[in-house]
Amino acid sequence: MASVALLSNPRSTGNRALLPRVREYCAAHPDIFHYEVEDVDQIGEAIRTIAMVSPCVIAINGGDGTVQAALTELYSGGHFGGSPPPVAVLPNGKTNLIALDLGAEGNPLKALERVVEVVEAGHLADHVIERQLISLDGGGTRPVLGMFLGGAYLADVMLYCRNRIYPLGLPNGLSHTLAAILGLFAMIFGLGGGRLPPKPQPMTVSLIRHGEFKGKFSLLIVTTLEKLLLNIRTSESHGSNGNMKLLAVDRSVGALFRMLGATWRGTLGQRQLEGVHFQQGDEIRIEGERSNVILDGEIYQAKRGMPIILTSTQPVPFLRLAA
Repeated sequence: MASVALLSNPRSTGNRALLPRVREYCAAHPDIFHYEVEDVDQIGEAIRTIAMVSPCVIAINGGDGTVQAALTELYSGGHFGGSPPPVAVLPNGKTNLIALDLGAEGNPLKALERVVEVVEAGHLADHVIERQLISLDGGGTRPVLGMFLGGAYLADVMLYCRNRIYPLGLPNGLSHTLAAILGLFAMIFGLGGGRLPPKPQPMTVSLIRHGEFKGKFSLLIVTTLEKLLLNIRTSESHGSNGNMKLLAVDRSVGALFRMLGATWRGTLGQRQLEGVHFQQGDEIRIEGERSNVILDGEIYQAKRGMPIILTSTQPVPFLRLAA
């Protein structure tokens, strides 16, 4: 039995320089079972193999796509008899939203050392928290699971950042800031395309039994995380109809700044704001004319007549590294 099973993707950007040190650390700690994959298609076999050593914790060391594929396999593959061990997500992706929500920041190797420290000290139960996952059904063979979905103009700007800004080789933080500034500039002046993010497309967002929003949105977020994008925290006092939090902001500068102002004051979700929709639900439907959504870094597309359906899973265990 291994104390910690570590799943690494050497092709993740953060691992190109880090992985030799991770291998060295694992070699010095024989109670770590280290499994490396070259492609996300190998993650199913990786999880099956990891289940054979019955680890106390599974740590994921890879980008957003690696995390999503691992979560999908862990909770849909049945390799642990329906009771997988807690998952620790090391901060190794471009955005690291899941890792940040679980208290893992900075150096992935330091986070791994913290995981081992928690397990060896026998304090595992004190650090286990539960989160629901988002199950995305886009008409594929089986739903995929994640914890953060961005859509509407937000997804367009994220894809613009990935395709046009990242290749410039700038630091992640600067890349995200530059993409946000250009996206805001394009929205204010009604521009789009070319060297700027494309104009947003109309879409319909439905919360089953709890209403429907139609229009063009500057921001669409569905998450089960406590922290949303830009460190937005939503109030628990507003909306209690389900586990997935939905934040949709109309495509107008006024609505966007009303949302940002409420975020800065810490009052988002406490009262209704014009053009800002915050709800919670257990089933959400997204439909549009080839509207992109991004679930934990992976792209999916909602089309008319072929909606994306989101549902929340039962609570699953994660390892929180913050004190």
